[in-house]
Formats: sequence, structure tokens, C-alpha cells
Amino acid sequence: MTKERQVTATSHKILALNTLAFTVCFAAWMLNGVLVTFLSGNQVFDWGPVEIGWLLGIPILTGSIFRLPAGMLTDRFGGKPVFSALLFLTAIPLYLLSHADSFIAFALCSFGFGMTGVSFSIGIAFSSVWYPRKNQGTALGIFGAGNAGAAGTTLLAPTALNWLTSNGDNLEAWRTLPVCYAGMMVVMGLIFIIFSKNRKPGTEKKSTRELLEPLKQVRVWRFGLYYFLVFGCFVAFSQWLVPYFVNVYQVTLVTAGVLAALFSFPSGVIRAFGGWLSDKFGARVVMYWVLGGSITVSLMVTIPKMEIVSPGRGVTAQEPGLVQEVTGTSIVVGQARYELTEKPDVTLVGDDQALVLPTKDAWHEPMVEVGENVERKQLLAKGVTRIYFQANLWVFAVLVIALGSIWGIGKAAVYKHIPEYFPDEVGVVGGMVGVLGGLGGFFCPIIFGYLLEWTGLWTSCWMFMLAVSVTALAWMHRVVAKMTTYPDSFESKYATQSRALPGDVLSPLMKWSGEYSVGDADMDRQHQELIGLIKDLEEVVEKGRNRDQFYPVLDSVIECARTHFGAEEAHMREIGYPDLTEHQGAHAQLLREMHSLRDEAPDGDRAVMDRLLVFLQSRLLGHIIGIDSRYGTYSLSRA
Repeated sequence: MTKERQVTATSHKILALNTLAFTVCFAAWMLNGVLVTFLSGNQVFDWGPVEIGWLLGIPILTGSIFRLPAGMLTDRFGGKPVFSALLFLTAIPLYLLSHADSFIAFALCSFGFGMTGVSFSIGIAFSSVWYPRKNQGTALGIFGAGNAGAAGTTLLAPTALNWLTSNGDNLEAWRTLPVCYAGMMVVMGLIFIIFSKNRKPGTEKKSTRELLEPLKQVRVWRFGLYYFLVFGCFVAFSQWLVPYFVNVYQVTLVTAGVLAALFSFPSGVIRAFGGWLSDKFGARVVMYWVLGGSITVSLMVTIPKMEIVSPGRGVTAQEPGLVQEVTGTSIVVGQARYELTEKPDVTLVGDDQALVLPTKDAWHEPMVEVGENVERKQLLAKGVTRIYFQANLWVFAVLVIALGSIWGIGKAAVYKHIPEYFPDEVGVVGGMVGVLGGLGGFFCPIIFGYLLEWTGLWTSCWMFMLAVSVTALAWMHRVVAKMTTYPDSFESKYATQSRALPGDVLSPLMKWSGEYSVGDADMDRQHQELIGLIKDLEEVVEKGRNRDQFYPVLDSVIECARTHFGAEEAHMREIGYPDLTEHQGAHAQLLREMHSLRDEAPDGDRAVMDRLLVFLQSRLLGHIIGIDSRYGTYSLSRA
């Protein structure tokens, strides 16, 4: 078995350098959001909405589409040379930005420094190779906290521009800001190249085609959808919330910027907590909570500011007569007085009220005049019902900050999945997932704009978030449910479950019987040996869970499985089995998951030990029954 990586002081040092470099890069990546708004608002450049939109989007686009090649380079050459080169090279377009005098020049420079966005896939790959799988969720969560660099630019860059330009008296001084950012990149590059140490994941001998092989798996694209939501939409709303607050709540631009920063900052910092949660409870459990929370909050903020007037319950005359008196509170007909509900003075609720759900008012409006003769059952006053809702600014702000934090936890959970399923292709897979997430940051504001134009509702963006969240949760649950389906002959209490969760209790292990035979005596003998070792492992767990005994038996199970898989694949080659490649992939996946679960079982943790046993009972033995039987049938058909 491959020697397990150990956490060392060097691991922590590299993680700290990666996180700091990522924070600096992320701050530079978001520069145009502040700089272009300042320049267009002060009419330094005559840019319309189309030019502004492109200048805001170009860095996000380029920083997204190049994440995959950046991840591949990191897998091949290691993080030190790739990250250092990125820091130095992106300083050049940042410096040239200070000399831009046209839209084309500004766009080209934006394309260049937008490459800072690829720092994410570099840092993810470079951080993961320094930690064992059981700690990778926490480590990558800490690294991802560098997203807070977005809040740094949002908060500090406007103040810096005001100071540099003497509050607008010397507007040309804006050119100093990109020079400062370029200097920051160079300093960070020097720090990185001096203090970091290189390490490769062991895939540097693979061809480009082999490196890209994992991208054929649908799982990669499913992870990409998760990241489209939790990262791409985070980036999109970091910019979109500014006009949202200004237009919906009529706050100043400065206040809107502060509120948007409050959304961005916690989402970045809490990512480290998300990594810890993913290590503790498993990335799948965390993603269930993240997607469920995203659905809940998106639904709560979907209700638009509105006022709907509808007919209500009216007042009718009980007896005929002459109208004697008509006021806002009553109507007198003959000797009878009919009480009315007066129309309230306030027509819309304000931000001094913290409405969470729509509210209604009802009143009456007289339909008769004094001196008029009315008949029995004639309408004296019509009823009016007004349903209204105007989400309180601070209630709304708390909800979106909570949503940003939920997405921050989700970012860590997504990247906890990747080294578990693709331990030697973190750069490639992480890069592809990062591309899809980054594209969310580019396309979502465009989608929000079209939705706003078509519906006229600012809350249409939250409706889109609700749809994406529901789609992601449904897809994930469908895959999980599919994984839990095993053959009818699979005799286990856990046959309808995926991996066990904390608190699950194991059922007795099934015993070998002839119905599990694949028709080959040698393969059947190896299967029986494997089942015997799993039974030994269960006995160790049930007799006190002594980790000194647990790990040797578990390692024997894994080594037996590895040896058996090799013999089985050789047997399939010998008989010319046509689905050998698919079978090899299934074997590789089983071994990866066994290693991953082994690494998650420190200090004899009962919940993780139980998960291991359930995995061995269900997934491994289910493989024998459901998949190995196919080559047995094929072999018999050729006999």
C-alpha cells in the first residue's frame, strides 16, 4: 500500500503561503469591479453599459477558462514554479493597466491580469499534495479562505482611489492603484519563490491524454454544477448585490458596497470551517445541508417587494331603507347602522418593520350616498384587500450573508470530494471544476440582467438560485440513491444504504454461499478469502475496536482485494472478456474509496470504523454479486 502522507511543519508553511498568495491574487482578480465603476462614474472614460459589462466580465472569464491548464501544469511540474510564474507574469498587465487610454487597451490588460483567477486551481493542487486525505478537507478549506481577498478590494480600493485622487480633484492619479497591485504581486512572488518548497503528486510522467482521462467521468461535471452554485454565484453576487441594494432599498453606493463586502468576507473565511466539517462528517453530508440551506434561503428572499389589491368581503343592507349617514367608519340606513373598516393611512410598509412573510390589510369603501334608497341585499360598501410585502433591509442583509456563508461551507465540501475520488489528478479535476465555477461568476450576472429585463423583478435572480439549488440537490440525491441499489440476493441490512453515517449500527455479516459463485474455482476461493478477512475485521470492531488490531486486519483486506483484482483482471484478459476496461475502472474506484475510508479512521473512531464495515459489506461484496457474475456468465457461455 502507498505510504500515507504525514502532516509536518512544512505542510503548514506551504498552506500558509498558498493561502496568502491566493488572497493577493483574488484581490487583484476583483480589481475591475471597483476601478471600472470609479472611472466610468467620474467620466474619466466614456464607457457605456456594454463596455462596462465586458470590462467587469473579462477578468472573471479568463481566470476561469485557464484554470484547467493551470491545474495540469501544477500536476506535472509542482506548485512552486507554476504559482511563482503566475505571480510575476500577472504583475506585467497590472502595471500596463496604469498606461491604458482606451477601451481596447483596458480590455487587453484586464485579460492579462484576469489570469490571477487560475491561482485557485494551482493552490488546490499544491496544497493537497502536502496533506493526507483525512486532513485535506480542512487544509483546502483554509486555503479557500483566500476568497476574502474580494472583500479586501471592495472595502479598501474605493478609499485608496479617493485618497490617491484627492477626492476626485486629480483623477489621473487613479493610475497609481494598478501599479500598487502590480507591486503587491511581485512582492508575493518573491516571498513564494524564496520560502516555498516544491512537491509533485506523482503524475508528471503521464501524457496529456492520460491527465485528461478523469474528465470523461460524469462525476466531475456534477461537482462542477455544485461549484457553479457555491463559487460562481458567490462571485456573481459579490458584484450584483451593489446595484441590488441601491435599486431595491435605495441606499447609497457606499452603504451598498459595505453590505456587499459583508456578504463576501464571511463566505471566504468560513470556508476553513467547511473543510473541518467535511473532514468530520463527510463531504456528502455537508453538501446535503448546504444545498438544503441554499434552497431555503433562496426561497425566503424570492418574494418581491409588492402590493396587490384584490376585492374583499363587502357590507350589504339587511333591510331596505333610506341612507341617512355615510362616513369612513359606518353607514346608517333607516334605523340600522352598519360598521365599516377604515382604510389605513400607510399604503406601504417601510424598513422600520421586519416583515418575514407577506402581510395584508382590509377595509371598506362606501358605494352609496346620503338620501339614496337601497334595497335588501344591496351592496353598501365594497371590500378591499391589499396584500403587501417589503423585506426589511436588515432582514434581507442577514439572509444573504447567511447564504454567502452557506456557500462558503459548500466550496470546501466540493473540494473535499476531489482528492477522495481523484487523489492523483487533483490539479486536472480541480481545475475543471474551478473552470465551471468561474464561468458561473461570468455568466450569472448576464443571466440576472436578462431575467430582470424579462420579468421586471429584481428577485428573479433568487428564483434562478432556487432553480440551480434544487437541480443540484436532485442530481446528487439521484446519484446517491442509485449507489444504494444492490442485487436482490444481497443479504445485508445495509443493502439499501450507501455508506453509513455516524450513529449507524452494523448488521451481521453475510456468509458465503453457492449463489455468489462466478463459476471459476480459483476466483471463488479468492472471494471466500476476502469475505473471511472482512468477517475478521468485523470481529475486531465488535470486540472493543482496538485500533492496534483494526489497522493490520484492514490493511490485509485492502492488500487481498488488490491482489485479487489483479488476478481477476488477468483471468478476464485470458478469456477475452469484452468489458475488461469498465471492470478495471470499478476496481480502481473501489481501491480509492477503501484507502480514503482508511485515512478517515484516526484514533479508532467508531463511526468511521462502522462506515468502513458497511462499505465492505455493501459496495465490495455487492461488486462480487452484481458485476463479477457477468464475467462468470461470459466464461460459461464460451465453454
